[in-house]
Amino acid sequence: MGRSERAPGGTIVGTNERRDTAGPHCLVTGASGYIGGRLVPELLRAGHRVRCLARTPRKLRDHPWAGDVETVQGDVTDTDSVAAAMRGIDVAYYLVHALGTGSAFEDTDRRAARIFAEQAHAAGVRRIVYLGGLTPPNVPEKSLSPHLRSRAEVGRIFLDAPVPATVLRAAVVIGSGSASFEMLRYLTERLPVMVTPSWVHTRTQPIGVRDVLRYLVGSATMPDDVDRAFDIGGPDVLTYREMMCRYAVVAGLPRRLIVPVPVLTPRLSSHWVGLVTPVPAALARPLTESLRHEVVCQEHDIARYVPDPPGLPLPFDEALALALRRVREAQVATRWSSAALPGAPSDPLPTDPDWAGGSLYQDERQLSVDASRTALWKVIEGIGGDNGWYSFPLAWAVRGWLDRFVGGVGLRRGRRDAEHLRVGDSLDFWRVEEIEPGRLLRLRAEMRLPGLAWLEMYAETDSEGRTRYRQRALFHPRGLLGHAYWWSVSPFHSVVFGGMARNITQAAAKGMSAHRGSSHGDHARSSRR
Repeated sequence: MGRSERAPGGTIVGTNERRDTAGPHCLVTGASGYIGGRLVPELLRAGHRVRCLARTPRKLRDHPWAGDVETVQGDVTDTDSVAAAMRGIDVAYYLVHALGTGSAFEDTDRRAARIFAEQAHAAGVRRIVYLGGLTPPNVPEKSLSPHLRSRAEVGRIFLDAPVPATVLRAAVVIGSGSASFEMLRYLTERLPVMVTPSWVHTRTQPIGVRDVLRYLVGSATMPDDVDRAFDIGGPDVLTYREMMCRYAVVAGLPRRLIVPVPVLTPRLSSHWVGLVTPVPAALARPLTESLRHEVVCQEHDIARYVPDPPGLPLPFDEALALALRRVREAQVATRWSSAALPGAPSDPLPTDPDWAGGSLYQDERQLSVDASRTALWKVIEGIGGDNGWYSFPLAWAVRGWLDRFVGGVGLRRGRRDAEHLRVGDSLDFWRVEEIEPGRLLRLRAEMRLPGLAWLEMYAETDSEGRTRYRQRALFHPRGLLGHAYWWSVSPFHSVVFGGMARNITQAAAKGMSAHRGSSHGDHARSSRR
């Protein structure tokens, strides 16, 4: 594996051990996101060198491929950092968007795409590859949803630029952890009878994430004279209603009753989806708005340059079955929530209690544990998702409901992996900011709050060699409302945070006892033999 060093200016550069390869040198933006996080290992597998541009490089630190790539710090809206990232690059992948950053997200997307195209040209990049959205033919651009309209404009910026571009246009992407798949999955599994919007009758052409990645990798070696957009999709054209019915069959569920109601607008639909699924309304809205118009591939010219092997592209049912198997086997490499929430806080943790940045409230608890540090760490790393938060469940549930009510993510994002965490993982309404295996898990709150919040959990050894659990909740208030918030909830801390500390230590001790019992049983059986 490669080694990472800190370069001047805060840039992190990982030693890339594939420099003897004849493949192109690829720049990947959005490597912490759903598609980017899966594309990087595919490019490496194809023999290409990879450099990742990331606003927070340490979020890539725990990925299995992190030591095989270079990572540079920067942002696509910053000309200097993009220029530095483009040096020596042959193929530049643009897999980011500003959706959810506010009403001006289209302006941000436009500016970022122009900077990317200009700096690619200045650096002599051979090709830009962009994954956009499939748009309906003969529909005026002004009639499209802001999401699709912005995706179309970014693609046009790249095609109008001097650097040859491959613009791949996809509709619904089906893969374990994709937002479209999770929306489909939870709507179908949780609602045997569904009152649905009229867009369930709109035809679309879904595509498996495996095929999206195959086309992205293949685009790196397209001839220099190819400069165009390609529609990409699977072999099936289906309505959303048909997709839900087929999901039920593949998942072994009873037949679903679906009743369309025309009065549900995209805005109302997004809140309905946000209520039933882990996908928050802010993300559900562009997904549902995109379903207002029929989006079906008009051509399959991509096969001239990236030929489809037998059996590919994957049929819809096979893509569903594969995604479900990955979920059930806990082999989800990335999720829709892998990328940080737009607008999520990124300020450094004020670790010093005398931090000069302003008020910092803390709730700290310590308990001795009748278990090994290994047993305690197993409980800490397994927190959240289906395992819950080892505290007053109703209080956490209510906090999650309130967060979703005001447009937050709530508790339903769950976990990417049931047992293991890595930096950057979403964890219900938290995100893993730091993890030191066996010692520290630090979570940053992504719920709607009048300030910044963190939760730290430590597995330690005290001066007498006993295992100790230490827990810190920190809150940096924003304005008077932030102070009022802390003091209004502080009376409940003994129940929520105190209960969490007690239950985590008890779970560790119980797990240790079960492990000892199992070991003694194995030893007894071995002795009898």
